[in-house]
Amino acid sequence: PSKDLAESKDFYVNIVGFHLDHDVEPGNGMHIIQLTPPGSACSIVIGTGMGTEDSASVKNMHLVVSDIESARNTLVERDLQISEIQDMGGIKYAYFSDPSGNSWALQQIS
Repeated sequence: PSKDLAESKDFYVNIVGFHLDHDVEPGNGMHIIQLTPPGSACSIVIGTGMGTEDSASVKNMHLVVSDIESARNTLVERDLQISEIQDMGGIKYAYFSDPSGNSWALQQIS
């Protein structure tokens, strides 16, 4: 869910670095924005007119990275508020949220 599509699109493209796959308005009040994390085959979709406007935020989506320190540093350089890296016995995490309150975990599995 997104409270503000323009703000969410800017956040995911310009701060988090997702690729903008589609930004279309096919009609009837529908607006679809598809975004893909770098190097991923999985995408997320935000938009209006899809029945998600009243949905609660999504929690703990995972972005698996090969180098969490590098990924976190890149996001910090883009002014993202992100937690310090936590080592949970060989699996490392760093957490952040988007402007709509959806939460993410960077994850590195050793």
